[in-house]
Amino acid sequence: MWTALPGPHWPQEIAGAVAATLASGRGALVVVPDGRTAGRVDAALHGILGEGRHALLTAGSGPEKRYREWLAVRRGSVRAVVGTRAAMFAPVADLGLVAIWDDGDSSHSDDNAPFPHVREVLELRAAHSRCGFLLGGTNCTVEAAQLVESGWALPLRADREQTRIAAPLVRTVGDGELARDGAARAARLPSLAWQTVRDGLRSGPVLVQVPRRGYAPRLACERCREPARCRHCAGPLEAPDQQDLNCAWCGRAETAWHCVACGARRLRAQIVGARRTAEELGRAFPAVPVRTSGRDHVLDSVPDQPALVVSTPGAEPVAEGGYAAALLLDGWAMVGRPDLRAGEEALRRWTAAAALVRGQPEGGTVVIVAEPTLRPVQALVRWDPVGHARRELAERAELGFPPVSRMASVTGEPQALAAFLAAAELPPDAEVLGPVPVPGGEPGRPRRPFDAPPGETWERALIRVRPGSGAALAAALKGAQAARMSRGGGGAVRIRVDPPDIG
Repeated sequence: MWTALPGPHWPQEIAGAVAATLASGRGALVVVPDGRTAGRVDAALHGILGEGRHALLTAGSGPEKRYREWLAVRRGSVRAVVGTRAAMFAPVADLGLVAIWDDGDSSHSDDNAPFPHVREVLELRAAHSRCGFLLGGTNCTVEAAQLVESGWALPLRADREQTRIAAPLVRTVGDGELARDGAARAARLPSLAWQTVRDGLRSGPVLVQVPRRGYAPRLACERCREPARCRHCAGPLEAPDQQDLNCAWCGRAETAWHCVACGARRLRAQIVGARRTAEELGRAFPAVPVRTSGRDHVLDSVPDQPALVVSTPGAEPVAEGGYAAALLLDGWAMVGRPDLRAGEEALRRWTAAAALVRGQPEGGTVVIVAEPTLRPVQALVRWDPVGHARRELAERAELGFPPVSRMASVTGEPQALAAFLAAAELPPDAEVLGPVPVPGGEPGRPRRPFDAPPGETWERALIRVRPGSGAALAAALKGAQAARMSRGGGGAVRIRVDPPDIG
């Protein structure tokens, strides 16, 4: 379990591990979250191995080239593979190394049955092929910490002195400082952040991470802070541009909004998007170019020249020579989500952005706008993702949460779910939590696999067992589902073992 030092060097480290594996006469497989990251590893492998020694398996390659590369791997003419999620099944001959980068990224989890996760598939392949397993990242997930805690994996990380040198200086801005700086509070950027941007622009680009895309994704009444909702479907109103209001669910335009609670007609932004942030920064620094990177247009890299780069999490481009500084805005929006993994995910995204900033000898600085006492914020300041993961693992063990326990989510229509739970022969130590209502999917938005159809309310039950009973739980659920289907169904019931999101 490799905790990489901050900086852009990690693709060369992975390429070195692949080259060593090929030199031993065995094959290597590397799985990364997205095509941009795969391109960086691909370039590093070209530099070390040369042309024709490895295959790149990504969706962006196109079906013809991807199939040609797959056949080369299948025939054994190529024995090294780098790719995205589907590459975890690549038929590499005589595997000597399987590697995964950033296992906490949601792209590694398949939302189609049987819901494989890259980390778990590569664990199985490593055990079956008796080969090396390398889990790398600038962060550490709770699952990775459990692999080390159980003795299945060994930790690989630098000492504290090396980490302090390689990591940038991280400074915090909490609610107290924002309250003392009234004008900056209105603009979301305290004086410390403005000064950091000014200083950073003297020597290179500055990264600004914003947790939401768009202009003003969520709006509320200026007087009473009541969320602004559509009169037709009660969906949230948003402002794709500076003038028009649209419903995020049904898409209807709202031309005469007024607050149903107090009657006021003025709105304020609850959350400010990346586009509006770029607009505000452009006005504050008129002589500096402002670039945006997000869902619709993701930049691969930016030159080592003064510029403001506004990005959503996961879309941060790599700066040649590293960023001079970085601002991590609206930390409360990431930490405050009602999710078991909210703190872990926030730290992962912050660490990924901060790792692109120059180290302390070069004067790199990161300012995070979030409550300094929060555990993920403190872990970022100390640059201690492993310690954070260990504490999370200890708390989950005490409370019986995954990954210490095994858990299954069963979702469906209320009557069908009740009949399913009554018929399932669960293990003696199984604990059923719920069922509780699950709201329907939002109209106009992509549905997740376990969302209820729009307009319907399903229920979800969580079934938890102690370690060692996971196979018995899976067998019981599989048998109950097969028996239900043989009788003709009787309503939709969806099952997922070890769901990534349990709220």
